[in-house]
Amino acid sequence: MNDEAPVKERYAWILDRIENACRRSGRPAGSVTLVGASKTQPPALLAEAWAAGLRVFGENRVQEAVAKSRELSPHIQEIEWHLIGPLQSNKVRPAVELFRAVHSIDRPRIAEALDREAASRGLRLDGFLEINLGHEESKHGFVAEGLADAVRPLAGLAHLRIAGLMAIPPPGKTPEDSRPWFRKLRELRDNLANHPEWQGFPGWLSMGMSDDFEVAVEEGATHVRVGSALFGPRRT
Repeated sequence: MNDEAPVKERYAWILDRIENACRRSGRPAGSVTLVGASKTQPPALLAEAWAAGLRVFGENRVQEAVAKSRELSPHIQEIEWHLIGPLQSNKVRPAVELFRAVHSIDRPRIAEALDREAASRGLRLDGFLEINLGHEESKHGFVAEGLADAVRPLAGLAHLRIAGLMAIPPPGKTPEDSRPWFRKLRELRDNLANHPEWQGFPGWLSMGMSDDFEVAVEEGATHVRVGSALFGPRRT
């Protein structure tokens, strides 16, 4: 897809690729949520995506998302904001005010802080546990080994529902290089779901970005975080 193509065309093109990946893997249509990764993109482009039909937007930084929501909110009331970047403890309060889901819960303390803040406001949030599959120093998250024991205390949180797992695979040369990592995340999800304390666990999988989201869908992704393929190159 040409970098100059309108967002409307890009959105339709991505939905078509998701649908084809679902068909190839025997999954029903509509089983994957497209999260528009809109970091650094201007509100005008978000408005174009919303007009095309996108309803879920993923932002990396709380303050940037708050600013965009204020600019867009007089005209657009139906955006579902997801936080897909790391969350600092001093940003928990504004995060709970805006976001419906947090994809980047990388330690128990953040989960507990989100739960407390949501409880104080009478809200419920969905959360994804971020998994550092490749033990990369540059990435945050829980390690795969001993995951069930490490996150057992989070299963009973009343206002933050741990709904799934999220991961960004180590860099590869082709989209297929991500497939083993996506499979590993799916297996971790299945293992966690088999523990008694996680009964009712939705088991969502937030995995796959612009370069490899079709492979992620084939391996069971329920949420794909697509940025440059939808909006074009990031603005600085």
